[in-house]
Amino acid sequence: MDDDVLTTLKILIIGESGVGKSSLLLRFTDDTFDPELAATIVYDVTKRDTFTRLENWLNELETYCTRNDLVKMLVGNKIDKEENRVVDRNEGLKFARKHSMLFIEASAKTRDGVQCAFEELVEKILQTPGLWESNAQPRGVQLGDQEQRGAGGCGGYCSVL
Repeated sequence: MDDDVLTTLKILIIGESGVGKSSLLLRFTDDTFDPELAATIVYDVTKRDTFTRLENWLNELETYCTRNDLVKMLVGNKIDKEENRVVDRNEGLKFARKHSMLFIEASAKTRDGVQCAFEELVEKILQTPGLWESNAQPRGVQLGDQEQRGAGGCGGYCSVL
């Protein structure tokens, strides 16, 4: 990729309410964590139902996505609450492999795995021809507003060289 070309990638973060989508994005973009953040493919390792409903989120993605070369990443969030864990790491890994997804566990609260998750996702997108386009956008991270994201999801635009 040409060093003078700025590329803008659209990243969609989806999952059940309260699993930490906004917290992951804020940790990555602003290096902040707000434990009182309002409720905004991520699942909460301490809540089994958020894991069992992942199939529903994948079905939504397949229904409304117009691409077949989409890069998908499964993130098990809230690993800082190990004593409350109900979803084993191997379950997440097995699910991700079954659906050809990248997989990582993270904690938006402690920042464990957050940077790595976004870096791996962007790297995989850049390795997939046709998923990124050159744009003359300003450097840095740009967040879409509420209307751009739509209800129930947290989206961000991560600009990389």
